[in-house]
Amino acid sequence: MSAQATDVAKGSPPPPPQNALDRYFRIGERGSTFAREVRGGFATFFTMAYILVLNPIILGSAKDKFGHALSTGQLVTATALVAAVMTVIMGVGGNLPLAIAAGLGLNAVVAFQIAPMMSWDDAMGLIVIEGLVICVLVVTGLREAVMHAIPQPLKQAISVGIGLFIAFIGFVDAGFVSRIPDAANTTVPVQLGGSGALSGWPVLVFCLGVLLTIALLARKVKGAILISIVAMTVLAIVVHAVADVKSWGLTTPKVPADVFAAPDFGLLGHFSLFGAFAEVSFITVVMLVFTLILSDFFDTMGTVVGITAEAGLLDEEGKVPNLGRVLLIDGAAAVAGGAASSSSNTAYIESAAGVGEGARTGFANLVTGGLFAVALFLSPLLTIVPLQAAAPALVAVGFLMMTQVKNIGWDDFEIAVPAFLTIAVMPFTYSITNGIGAGFIAFVLLKAVLGKARQVHWLLWAVSALFVVYFAIDPIEQLLGVK
Repeated sequence: MSAQATDVAKGSPPPPPQNALDRYFRIGERGSTFAREVRGGFATFFTMAYILVLNPIILGSAKDKFGHALSTGQLVTATALVAAVMTVIMGVGGNLPLAIAAGLGLNAVVAFQIAPMMSWDDAMGLIVIEGLVICVLVVTGLREAVMHAIPQPLKQAISVGIGLFIAFIGFVDAGFVSRIPDAANTTVPVQLGGSGALSGWPVLVFCLGVLLTIALLARKVKGAILISIVAMTVLAIVVHAVADVKSWGLTTPKVPADVFAAPDFGLLGHFSLFGAFAEVSFITVVMLVFTLILSDFFDTMGTVVGITAEAGLLDEEGKVPNLGRVLLIDGAAAVAGGAASSSSNTAYIESAAGVGEGARTGFANLVTGGLFAVALFLSPLLTIVPLQAAAPALVAVGFLMMTQVKNIGWDDFEIAVPAFLTIAVMPFTYSITNGIGAGFIAFVLLKAVLGKARQVHWLLWAVSALFVVYFAIDPIEQLLGVK
């Protein structure tokens, strides 16, 4: 008996399909109802709707190599559009309650690591390439092979490192942490606030937001992150109206004249598939694409397995139904995100909220996707959120990603040292790529010096060799006379 029918296999057969929709989505067979699916779709949307605020803030707060910034309004449109379309496609094609949107962590890589090296069009072109490569890996079956090549503790360390990186970005964006300029006007270690102490209304809003978010999460309130963002935005609007605030940063919390506006599709199609190769070295492009693939690759696998297991949809062998289609759609979502300039899109772990409300099929995705489509017309309302109201969500997401650190065997040096380097190097060098590279190289080196080289998959050897070239790119280029 398949575990797909777990919820109805309590001694009685599933009820006969009520209609064509029931038959297609297998709603009754999986022990669900249309009411549960609708409720689950709403829960998933309200749990992950914060991405409509955070993605534009993260991408919009960065500038590319040429000093250009992306429009916040256009980013809201692109974020909502891709989430709406790909969530519906996942529901119809994969028939799992897995919503899709711009991936946190991935957008930070694009904004703070890739864009400063090239134009936004070039950066989004790399996202498209990443998605295409993932699709090829799925079709050829190599995705599973690569996954097996990397030890689970290193995968977990990557997520933890990205979590710390995201949290650090949140602290900096909110002004809770700032750089200390020295006499030469360069930057040295950070400090609390702008002068070694916290001051100003905006920072107070951020601090209250962090406290509210963690309190709601501790109470397991559904939509905790979104509730915090909305509450702190309202507070920021009130504070701005009654207090003398010199600056909130990129976004000033003012009530817009109009709540609704036509979506601005100006960013769609603005990507250059091979433009990055003219801006940085070939090895750098390979490393950047690899970083994107790795982050997307394993986050998706963990999310898909975790959500389907929570929904009781794994089969008797522990396999995900329609896995090939699900992974292919997820790869296509990355392509769509790059083509629309909303960054790589991927399956969201927040889909667990919908599963908790009873969702068991892709019909819930039709509801979630429809709500994202409605959000297309609310960009004025979504662009008044200041960094100080949204940054607590980055800290909270960083905490949630950090929880995986407990699964790493810290008493085993062979994995503990590479995991530590992966986690520490990411925020300390402000680079996810550097953290992954440091961890991989350390892992391969330790295995080799301990006489366990044969335990390392050849793919990991190859990737580590590429990282050695990546870190040594400057002397290599000088030796080759490239510069």
